[in-house]
Parts: sequence; structure tokens; C-alpha cells
Amino acid sequence: MTTWRGAPPPDMPRIGVAGWLRVALRGTALVGLLAIGMALKLTLRLAERPLFGLRRPVTPWITQGVSRAALAVLGLRCRMRGRPMRARGAWVANHASWLDIFALNARGRIYFVSKAEVASWPGIGWLARATGTVFIARDRREARAQADLFEARLKAGHRLVFFPEGTSTDGRRVLPFKSTLFAAFFGAGLREILWVQPVTVIYTAPEGEAAAFYGWWGDMGFGPHALKLLASARPGRVELVFHPPLRVADFADRKALALACEEAVRSAAPKL
Repeated sequence: MTTWRGAPPPDMPRIGVAGWLRVALRGTALVGLLAIGMALKLTLRLAERPLFGLRRPVTPWITQGVSRAALAVLGLRCRMRGRPMRARGAWVANHASWLDIFALNARGRIYFVSKAEVASWPGIGWLARATGTVFIARDRREARAQADLFEARLKAGHRLVFFPEGTSTDGRRVLPFKSTLFAAFFGAGLREILWVQPVTVIYTAPEGEAAAFYGWWGDMGFGPHALKLLASARPGRVELVFHPPLRVADFADRKALALACEEAVRSAAPKL
């Protein structure tokens, strides 16, 4: 059992002997799974990049398989309502936890859009870069370059995923959607061919746990949150609700599209 000098961190969960055993077993399995998946992905990418450029016909399948296995290791059952669209474009979803990455990847071969700071985070940043995440900076001077990057990825057939709330929540509410990123879909040559599909991510806590058990937000530390999940004796559930896709050309501007997506995501979210 881990010992601490002085008081433990304020958000450190209380874990018994059986819980620490689950942490050891699941943690080892999860780390091994991610390591094998990344090694295989990077090896195949050496051939995929020169042959296909931006297109990635093989390696996204590895990410999807690893994500499904990771959810199983974490004891998180994944259900789906509706169907992921086949049209070219993006998914937009509410954001509750780092687990969203596994849950959404498990249901599609996708690429996340993330703030630039994530690229420098230890471990997570490396994984994000390896899986083809699109990083964006909050700098108006880079707006044109970022719009060009979005356009190139979308025209290459990549299905992008982003969280318009701009931050994560406790998973029990949906924050107003920011419309900034939606502007990329209205570029010349894109508006007429792209669709945006709203997705509601809903977590159900294990029996006996608080409703916000899976939520990771505010100043929560990643380590204590991950330990809590790994130590859980009971399974939980994540449900993805895929709403009807929205054709970008049917909307006057980015604000109208953002509002329509927000209303769709909110319609299936838990009612407080």
C-alpha cells in the first residue's frame, strides 16, 4: 500500500487492500495495452505515412481496438443509441472526463481536436500526437493556419471530434457551446460537403457511488481520479447518443450551427 509523508492529497481516494489489488492488476493491464497499441501503431505508421500521406487507412483501427479493450479493463460498459454518421465531417460532444477519449474512440475511427497545451503534457501529450490529434492555439495570429489545417484534414476524410464547451464538467450538465471552432466548417469548398453530428456522452456511476463518479473537472488531479476508477469493485456504464447529423450548408453561420448542436446534445443529457 502506498504511504504518504504527512497528510495525503485532499482528493486522494480511500482504497482498501482489495482495491489496491484491483489497481495493480488493472493498471498493469492498461499500461501494457497502451504500450503495445502505440508500438504497433507507430511501426505501421512508418509505412502508412509515405504511402498515404494525411490519410490513415490502417492505424485508426488499432486506436479503436485499444480503446474498446481499455474500457473493458476499467470495468466500463459502453452502449450506443443512434448511428455514427458515414458522411464527411465531425462529431461534437459534451465533455465530462478523460474517459471520453476511450469511449468515443471505441465507436469510430476519429481524430480529436485539442488545445495546444495538451501536446506538452507528460504521457498524455505523446499519446495524443501519436493518434493524430489536431492541436489548436488560442492565438488569432494562427487562425488562418489552423483553418487551413482543419480543411486539409477534413478533405483527407478525417472525422474530427471536438468539445465545444471548452472545458470538462461533472458529467451531469451541458455548458453553452462556444462557436469559434465551428467557423472552420464554413470555409470555401467545405460548407457544401460537410456534416456535423452531435453526440451526448452519458456516464452511469457504479452502484452505491455518487452520480458524478466518472466526472473529471476543475482542479481534480489525474492520478487520484484514475486510482479511484481502477479500484472500483463494481462496473459502471457510458452511453453515447448519436443524434441526426446536421448539414453545414443548412445553417447561416457558425453560431446557428453551434446552437443547434448544443440543443441536440442537451436533449439527451441527464436532467438535474
